[in-house]
Amino acid sequence: MTNDGSRREFFRGLFGTAVTASMAQSVLAQRSSGEGIPTARLGRTNEQVSIICLGGWHIGAVEDKKEAHRIMHRAIDEGVNFFDNAWDYHDGGSEEVMGDALAADGYRKKVFLMTKNCERDYAGSKRNLEESLRRLKTDYIDLWQFHENNYDNDPDWVFRADGAIEAAVAARDAGKIRFIGFTGHKSPHILKRMLEMDFDWDTVQMPINVLDAHYRSFQTELLPELNRRNIGVIGMKALGGRGQFVSDLGLTAAQCRAYALSLPISTLVCGIQSQENLEQDLAIAREFEPMSETDRQALLESVTEEATDGRYEWFKSKQTYDSQYHRDQHGFQETG
Repeated sequence: MTNDGSRREFFRGLFGTAVTASMAQSVLAQRSSGEGIPTARLGRTNEQVSIICLGGWHIGAVEDKKEAHRIMHRAIDEGVNFFDNAWDYHDGGSEEVMGDALAADGYRKKVFLMTKNCERDYAGSKRNLEESLRRLKTDYIDLWQFHENNYDNDPDWVFRADGAIEAAVAARDAGKIRFIGFTGHKSPHILKRMLEMDFDWDTVQMPINVLDAHYRSFQTELLPELNRRNIGVIGMKALGGRGQFVSDLGLTAAQCRAYALSLPISTLVCGIQSQENLEQDLAIAREFEPMSETDRQALLESVTEEATDGRYEWFKSKQTYDSQYHRDQHGFQETG
């Protein structure tokens, strides 16, 4: 097959029909550039969020908490207005350090704040939310997502009688959260099951990266439908989650970020653990221009051999990448 034919086949798989392609272009068209960090509309929420999002797990891994505060404050000052977190990150430490940073000098009002619920029942979900609110030092969460739908029965657990979804709706009705979404990194079929549930999701967070196009692909199997339904897409793991696409595969951070941001997503979660990491990602976001179809296809073809068996997408192929909390929840005490 010629390169032109290969490109056509790939984008036919990714965007399906001309109507779906038009929807994808509509998502990309909702971005605003100008000076500073570009923003994009987060699906049907109509919130404008920065195209890069500060990741909660990585900021919680910064040993010097004052340095973590400085990183977060500079990110906000430079236009990053979307912050990611989860109840279980570093046993609550990520939420605590982020809460301390946002409590200073009115920073909370400048941020669209997201955290995640790890429980699957009503009582546990309510407890998770109250603890997250306390740690984050806020009266409300902008976006609350069901974390790590990585097991086939997770959707049924979330929607069982007196389950977690009822707790989320009650919290939204009470003004403690504004929007509701879910995440997952193991397999597209599990997230498809979440989408099949009778619920109007605001967001979905999932892997978006160049290797994903070749293996258990979220971008081919889910992204067009999310765009069609105007659900905000939050990309993650553009560098592999732990940077292995750069350290082991030899790609650059700029290549990986540019590829992910060239797809019709609202924002991309970036793992930032130092001022150097932050400055790199700020520069990538400020200077971002969508990759041409030719360059995007060339990058895809360059990783085909390494991408098709999941050897670098550990979060799909290894259970050890799942949260220990969720492994325990499902009875998998041993890692593997």
